[in-house]
Amino acid sequence: MKASQFTVSQLKYPQIWLLAIGAGLIAINLAVLWKANNSSLLGMTFLFWAAISSLVWEKRYSLNLESEIFSSFFGLTLIALLLIKSISLTSFGVFLYLSPVILAIGLALLASGFKGLKQYKAELFILFFLSLPKLLSSWLDISLLTAKFTTLILWYTGFEVARNGTLIYLPTGSVEVYSGCSGIELIFQLVGLALLFLLMFPQNLKYKILIPFVAGTLAFIVNALRVALMAILVAQGHMEVFDYWHEGDGSLVFSLIAVLLFGLFCWFHLGRSELRNKDATESSK
Repeated sequence: MKASQFTVSQLKYPQIWLLAIGAGLIAINLAVLWKANNSSLLGMTFLFWAAISSLVWEKRYSLNLESEIFSSFFGLTLIALLLIKSISLTSFGVFLYLSPVILAIGLALLASGFKGLKQYKAELFILFFLSLPKLLSSWLDISLLTAKFTTLILWYTGFEVARNGTLIYLPTGSVEVYSGCSGIELIFQLVGLALLFLLMFPQNLKYKILIPFVAGTLAFIVNALRVALMAILVAQGHMEVFDYWHEGDGSLVFSLIAVLLFGLFCWFHLGRSELRNKDATESSK
């Protein structure tokens, strides 16, 4: 072994050490999200961390745990800067969304170096989906599309509704669909879950395209229903209830509904896949 290399496998029980370090850092990351009072991001990040940790643990015996001194130093620097930023955090923004993937890159560098990053490329890519809504929010705005679809929902359900841009008018009130209410964050989160599903249950090309499409479509429709409900509440003068569904815990209910609907879709899809495989096996006998 070269003197310029640090081999994690030389340590006694290296996987346990890495597990302990990773678990501690993930706990800190979740605590920061808790402090930020972003329940939606906290729930999704917890789910992503749990799934990705499980995937990495399953392939632990095939991982190359060798990191060069520079890679280890760079990884530790990333982690240290992340911890310092978390401690001194006075405002919450893009950092919250970027912190999981930065933490994951630092851990991967510490464990396997730059050459070993390819072992975690799928997991890193999926974590990156948590940060995409904030990174793309400056130029990817679907508020107008959400407003149009919400207006269509209200019209089909019998309400007298009109629209001007992102403003939705009912006879006794109106709401405006801002970028934060457009559903883009929920769409990316559900597409990230779809990619996690594909990573855990490999599919053919058809379903690799279909499953993320279904996830994004479900997220968009569920969010539009939420906007429609808020428009009705404003029109009826129920502002306290509106605040609950807009910024309170009620906003999480629709995220949960979207996740549950997507989970049901995946469950039925797996069930049908097992039946197809069983039929194919029996017919080949």
